[in-house]
Amino acid sequence: MSKIKIMDSDLANKIAAGEVVEKCMNVVKELVENSIDAKSDLIKIELVDSGVKEIKVTDNGIGMDKDDAVLAFSRHATSKLKTLDDLFNINSLGFRGEALPSIASVSNVVLKTSNGNVGTLVKLNGGSIQEVSSCDLKKGTSITINDLFYNTPVRLKYLKSLYTELSHITDYVSKMALSYPGIKFILTNNDKELINTSGNGDLLKTILNIYGVVVASKMIEIKGENDDYKISGYISIPELTKSNRSCITLLINNRYIKNNEIIKTIVEAYHTFLPKERYPYVVLNIEVDPFLVDVNVHPTKMEAKFSKLDNLLNLIYENIKNNLFQKSLIPKAVSDNIEDNYYEETSNNNFEVNENLYSKELKFDFDDNTIVENSKKEQDEYKDLSIREESKKEKFKPMKSVAIIHKTYIVCENDDGMYLVDQHAAAERINYEKVLDQINIHSNNQIDVLIPYKIELPKSEYLILEKNFYLLDRLGFSYEEFSDNTILIRSHPVWITGNKTLECIKKIIDIIVDKEKFDEKKFLDRVAATVACRMSIMAGDFITLDEADTLIEQLRHTKNPFNCAHGRPSIITYTNYDLEKMFKRSM
Repeated sequence: MSKIKIMDSDLANKIAAGEVVEKCMNVVKELVENSIDAKSDLIKIELVDSGVKEIKVTDNGIGMDKDDAVLAFSRHATSKLKTLDDLFNINSLGFRGEALPSIASVSNVVLKTSNGNVGTLVKLNGGSIQEVSSCDLKKGTSITINDLFYNTPVRLKYLKSLYTELSHITDYVSKMALSYPGIKFILTNNDKELINTSGNGDLLKTILNIYGVVVASKMIEIKGENDDYKISGYISIPELTKSNRSCITLLINNRYIKNNEIIKTIVEAYHTFLPKERYPYVVLNIEVDPFLVDVNVHPTKMEAKFSKLDNLLNLIYENIKNNLFQKSLIPKAVSDNIEDNYYEETSNNNFEVNENLYSKELKFDFDDNTIVENSKKEQDEYKDLSIREESKKEKFKPMKSVAIIHKTYIVCENDDGMYLVDQHAAAERINYEKVLDQINIHSNNQIDVLIPYKIELPKSEYLILEKNFYLLDRLGFSYEEFSDNTILIRSHPVWITGNKTLECIKKIIDIIVDKEKFDEKKFLDRVAATVACRMSIMAGDFITLDEADTLIEQLRHTKNPFNCAHGRPSIITYTNYDLEKMFKRSM
């Protein structure tokens, strides 16, 4: 007797559900994508207990007739793929035909749909159709999922806390709202509204709806294209960051995806603009011929493979970098109170309190003609929602040093207001750009040392250094091997100056020894940043006001005077208006 048997459809659907439906968010994702494919411009997601008890998605799309409504719950039934060629030219969000039968196999489902001519009601229990009947003719589709995973208790057991499930759903709906600013999204949980976007097609307004006016006011629009790709969207100015990548939203032809290569490129484009382990807010849509991208990598359809990926990464990197260098990016000292992480997990006992906070942070109800209703000055500032561009050679106006606080912070002033400059960060930025320029021009100018520096390393490290002696040559060192694990430095490049020469040389050798996958550009940049940091005046070093004025003037003429080589801010401002508000001169 044959041991191999064909699975029954119920078992096959439950197995498929394990890939497609892992948590409540996956159900919302599949249903919302169907609503978008149905050409809806209004999608409402209603949750009960974060979706664990009930998920209801209602849209005003094209709807279905009776035959399609029943057939939609059959495995591999889809209206979006008809031939093999369609698989390589996917223009819809859903296409596999697995989602509805998979969801239905682990829940109770009620579907109401109408194409304007006939209304159909379909009820299913555990994937089995229980009832098919007529219903009202309101065009669109409403699908209700009750008691998710009721017949697969192991999966139900491993759902996270209610707040975690809610945060996943809210994050996903936020991403979809950013993907489709022309669609109005409404999300509620236990009748409390969490998201309500305008749906007017304005991406910046949608960013305001999702993240609030403070974030929206600090976004820069980007656009660019090459022969294969076209990109558009918004990036945040460097003062607006998060401790994780949750606010980097990547879209491919308006499909939300995850791609570590692109995220890495975005972070690299912010190099020296952001401190380590800080990430910008980004909404980036990539338009490309469907033949050049494959979204059929994983059942969740959140991963994608690109043809000519290098062309895309170069376009993104150059566009972001150029936009950042063209802006005046001095952060205001009077900071706005932004919650650093909207999605921080808490215990179930605190769920009600945190849900209210979450709703408060995400829900903004402004008139379409205004952004905020504060003073006229603030309205003017936020209506523009852009950063004033300055001369490319001088990123801020001249200023006069008036004091130095704690031998660290230079107090300056000009007609626009008051400024605080970190003397170490400013000097580091100046030295970093000087050193990097000299490294890049391959200068052979050297300084001979009176007594050679003798540097001894552990044998394991010396073997790595020995293999990479060419890097010391590239940087302009003269050296010789002294013993099995010792090197003598007889001269060093002229860009290493000051009384910390030996320390700088040792740090460069550490960088060579520690290097992983080699990238010459990153290596040289790291060397320049390390040397600049150690060559610069430090916090606590005494300088005169005249020296401070010279430092500020040099800083004005750097390419990026707003951050040190490691991304920390070098200058912040109190505008005249900030000062007036603080002292209640302006109410």
